[in-house]
Amino acid sequence: MTSLQDRSRAAVWHPCTQMARLADLPPLPIARGEGPWLFDTEGRRYFDANASWWVNLFGHSDRALHDAIKAQLDTLPHVMLAGCTHEPAVRLAERLSARTGGALGHAFFGSDGASAVEIALKQSFHSWKNRGRPAKREFVCLKNSYHGETLGALSVTDVQVFRDAYDPLLMRAHIVASPDARLGNEAQALTAMRALLAERHAHIACVIVEPLVQGAAGMVMHSPDYLRGLRELTREFGVHLIADEIAVGCGRTGTFFAWEQTQADWPDFILLSKGITGGTMALSLVLTTDEVFDAFWSEDVTRGFLHSHSYTGNPLACAAANAVLDRFDAGQLEDNRAQAERLARAFAPLTSRMAHLRQRGMILAFDVPNAPARFAETFHLKARAHELLIRPIGSTVYLMPPYLIDDATAAFLAGAVTQTLDDLLNDVPA
Repeated sequence: MTSLQDRSRAAVWHPCTQMARLADLPPLPIARGEGPWLFDTEGRRYFDANASWWVNLFGHSDRALHDAIKAQLDTLPHVMLAGCTHEPAVRLAERLSARTGGALGHAFFGSDGASAVEIALKQSFHSWKNRGRPAKREFVCLKNSYHGETLGALSVTDVQVFRDAYDPLLMRAHIVASPDARLGNEAQALTAMRALLAERHAHIACVIVEPLVQGAAGMVMHSPDYLRGLRELTREFGVHLIADEIAVGCGRTGTFFAWEQTQADWPDFILLSKGITGGTMALSLVLTTDEVFDAFWSEDVTRGFLHSHSYTGNPLACAAANAVLDRFDAGQLEDNRAQAERLARAFAPLTSRMAHLRQRGMILAFDVPNAPARFAETFHLKARAHELLIRPIGSTVYLMPPYLIDDATAAFLAGAVTQTLDDLLNDVPA
């Protein structure tokens, strides 16, 4: 009988994968998930240390999330959101607005992170156009930023492996120095941003940033001070600010929105996806202000925001997201802070073996100096022998686990990572 792996290699085009590599490295066949664990078809288990691409908040097969989806399934699986509405979408939009104190009171629904980025870029440009400033059509992103892989999102992404092949198709964004706590360059990064905005603000629609942590850059972290300075600059020069919280929102950094740690004015847009449904349904949201929303208010259809997809605001996804918010209303953030401290304690003894051990809430990362070729792939494969499913970024190993970290689990993760490093250094076959 043909194996699931062979069938997958023949029929499934895997994402972020050079398919030729699967000839020697077949995909891991996962049969089920329970809590932080994934189980393959042979019954072996693996701790999901990267939360299945950062989406799984409360573990696999979480009963409360599943019950919310099942209850909604029995009532209303889907209805178009153009000209119709439904309670789960309205309640979700209201609750997210309340978490910003009403500052971001309008929610537009998308399907995934990249689509949320596209929506925000379009809304920023179109709102300026509707206000009689069509020249404000340029975008600004940070060096090594990642905002998705559709053409619009790639235009504000500076990770070469994703964008180089499509560069002839992309818009030209301004790329400005990014802050990196390892380099102590936040002041210089703000100086570079000021210089650009002073010169081009009449033509710039928005700046987009990943607050506190640049994920695909290798979990590059900066302080809230940089974001406060950036907010002041965008206010001063009349430019929208988009906070892409697709990866860092939903409690990952210690607050529900990473932006809350700035204690600054809210940005003009906040983007959410990934964890908003706890790893169950595809959903993204773009939260924005009265000022942006009001720019589209008109009897003229061409001044409206004519963007949609068939499953916009899907009730099942909204029900899952509301169940996620229920968990945060019940004290999840306090629990997360305790879990983050457990991770910090477990990894503290390993600092001599790791470069730039760093942490922001439930994101922990370190760099491996002089990493060998194909380090990320090799580390990933060797980690499986220690019941760990983890995918480094370049020479950066990171953990972004489900919010299920007790002392024993933290110790297990530190031990598994250490054993994997030992295997790699000793060149033990995977």
